[in-house]
Amino acid sequence: MQNLPDTVRVETGRGGLRRVMIGTPQAEAEIYLHGAHVARFQPREQKPVLFMSEKSWFESGKPIRGGVPLCFPWFGPRQDGRPGPGHGFARLLEWELATATQTNDGEVEIGFRLVSNEATRREWNGDFEMNYQVRIGAALGMELRVRNASRQPMRIEEALHTYLAVSDVRKVHVEGLAGTTYMDTVGTPCMETEGAAPICIAAETDRIYMNTRATCVIHDPDWKRRLMVEKTGSDATVVWNPWIAKAKAMPDFGDDEWPFMLCIETCNVREHPVTLAPGQSHSMGAVIRAENVRTANPAE
Repeated sequence: MQNLPDTVRVETGRGGLRRVMIGTPQAEAEIYLHGAHVARFQPREQKPVLFMSEKSWFESGKPIRGGVPLCFPWFGPRQDGRPGPGHGFARLLEWELATATQTNDGEVEIGFRLVSNEATRREWNGDFEMNYQVRIGAALGMELRVRNASRQPMRIEEALHTYLAVSDVRKVHVEGLAGTTYMDTVGTPCMETEGAAPICIAAETDRIYMNTRATCVIHDPDWKRRLMVEKTGSDATVVWNPWIAKAKAMPDFGDDEWPFMLCIETCNVREHPVTLAPGQSHSMGAVIRAENVRTANPAE
């Protein structure tokens, strides 16, 4: 597209894939058109907010590991028994860069668009239009809007599969999901209810928290910061870390990278799919903020 703001440029990134680079007084960001994938977000004078694997593929037809993959129209393995890529096809396709604007307060909004075509119809019987707005400022804002362009109802799953960067996942804790029912999918799936204590990660963790629109707060004492994930239009939250064995089993993930990431995913999945009538739209979004935490000085 033409007439990009001075704070935005489009260039060739890793693997020859096109990417949008954003640099403002508030933050820097990097978004690939492949999957409309937010690969980097870093507020000025802070550590990166998003984790990106050094082993990630940057290849056409393959997912990018880290950042914020977009999962659509299904989550995880396909549930209808038909073959299809894990987490759907949206993260594997090149999106259109539709808009790029700078707001009066210095933030940048980037808009991406993906519409159904013959290739997507071979994978999945549905016509759709997707618009994805990414806002880069002191916080990272993401809003995914899906419109059913079919003549029949459409059932979808969707997720902002966000990989957050942490100092050491064994030392952080997560608040916001106390009392929430979740499906533990490690081993034999079972239903549990989260207790009152903050969530700590001490083993492979893969949980789908249901019927929740709560904000999650990740406390990271070693980095003296907390990350807040505030969401809208989402009735489920996934908490995931692969731990040791699964990290070694993933070819696009470093064997020793698992301590440095934690996924807190904004989603509508499993018991919370979205059903859209013909012509109906649905929006789901998240805002991620990083906040430095001052520690008390014993001498004061």
